[in-house]
Amino acid sequence: MQRRDLLKAGLQHVAGLGAVAAWPGAWAQGDGRDVCDVHDACPQGAFTQAPELAPLFGLPVDELDARDLVVEGRLPVGLRGVYYKNGPGLMARGGERYQHWFDGDGLVQAWRFTDQGVSHCARFVQTAKFRAERAAGRFLVPGYGTAIPARMPVRGPDSLNTANTSVLLQGDKLYALWEGGSVHELDPQTLATRGLKTWSPNLAGMPFSAHPKVEADGTVWNFGTSGHHMALYQLSAAGQVLRSTVFEMPSACAMVHDFAVSQRCLVFLLPPIELDLAALKAGESMVGAMRWQAQEATRILLIDKADFNQRRVLEIPACMAFHFGNAWDDGQQLHLDYVQNRDLPAANQVFRQIMRGERPGASEVPATPRFMRIDLASGRIELQSRDEAVEFPSVDPRFVAQRYRHVYYPSSVDLGDRWGFDGLLHVDIESGRRDRFSFGKEVVVEEHVLVPKPGRRQEGEGWLLGLCYDTRRQRSFASVFDAQALSAGPLAKVWLPYWVTYGFHGKFYAA
Repeated sequence: MQRRDLLKAGLQHVAGLGAVAAWPGAWAQGDGRDVCDVHDACPQGAFTQAPELAPLFGLPVDELDARDLVVEGRLPVGLRGVYYKNGPGLMARGGERYQHWFDGDGLVQAWRFTDQGVSHCARFVQTAKFRAERAAGRFLVPGYGTAIPARMPVRGPDSLNTANTSVLLQGDKLYALWEGGSVHELDPQTLATRGLKTWSPNLAGMPFSAHPKVEADGTVWNFGTSGHHMALYQLSAAGQVLRSTVFEMPSACAMVHDFAVSQRCLVFLLPPIELDLAALKAGESMVGAMRWQAQEATRILLIDKADFNQRRVLEIPACMAFHFGNAWDDGQQLHLDYVQNRDLPAANQVFRQIMRGERPGASEVPATPRFMRIDLASGRIELQSRDEAVEFPSVDPRFVAQRYRHVYYPSSVDLGDRWGFDGLLHVDIESGRRDRFSFGKEVVVEEHVLVPKPGRRQEGEGWLLGLCYDTRRQRSFASVFDAQALSAGPLAKVWLPYWVTYGFHGKFYAA
């Protein structure tokens, strides 16, 4: 199967979605105004009883800039470079509000750590969708989780592309990633949008997921899905396409978000999610038309990195996983870790609730760590689980697709009924030991990434860097920890004079 087959499937899918409109408080300076005063699309009374949800209301300005940021504590001398972060930033237009967190338009941030201090800027990715809707003053195309009528022609996935999930830097090219369509190229200095990226002429318009895996030598592995089909990519550190292919997945799966890479394998978990086409035709959103098949298996798809045609399928009971940490294998056994989430209906219900400013019920089952070992000869699978509430696993980037022992997560330590994460967790997967820190109930913790210390080679010798939101001050800050001593607390906090919307994923690139 070739590129044209995947594009044909995707175009047919999008054409149907377009026809039925169904595709996949205060801001700034903490001045105390109710966040609902910013947009007329805010439901009356929303976001006032759950202050940790305020950033989900959406950014009310087009761009942000701040220099000479206030540093509380002391930044490590060796922490020099740029931390790029992407996530949904715009949630409402013209009296309409998105109903699902995944729908918001992409906002890319750049935190620059230099000898002169720290600066911050943020810009919306100027997708075709964003430009058209800004000019019209209202939403024009369906959202992944919001059934908006198609008010302009939908010609393919990139008509709906929000570029809102993650980032990738290659040389002087910064990419904003979204799993349903093409990559958007940005200027890494100004964050200005340069346009859609085409890896090669025969790959134009193909989906490129938001979770590429980058090995220590710069080799990039990625995938994309459309309907029942999956594309695979291997890129060089310079962005040259080394190999690509398209094939039919072994089972229907309407959502594949992430994967893992070991020395020899690409590893996917394909949850039992089917798309109800009749529901789509009746006007449901993509999310609303997804059906969780609890009686079916989640399929483990193993693909040989050396030969994409060598594929193997194993099964485990139905489970949902959005994010992986890492994987490694020695030719006999394959080891990987991931976060097991709520089943899809429950997860989507949570996303809808928080977009309304409502705290999910305290009885909701949290996402928790899982560790899998596969005997490659027999196919036997062993699973281990932990009970900490976590998401967004991160590992040392020097050990991607290599044997590793350290995983880091945002974690819920002592939240009560509040939504989000209040701390960070480090798990040594060989010894089982953990180290953690809690900021307390007034702070929401986002994804943190490991930044290696210059000149150090041992796994985990680095800093954890990520973003947080202080609900009392109504301001966002970046926190920096010694990755080997989380419980000692942050080495530094870098404060913004405003808050920014919660993001999804980021990457640090050393100067």
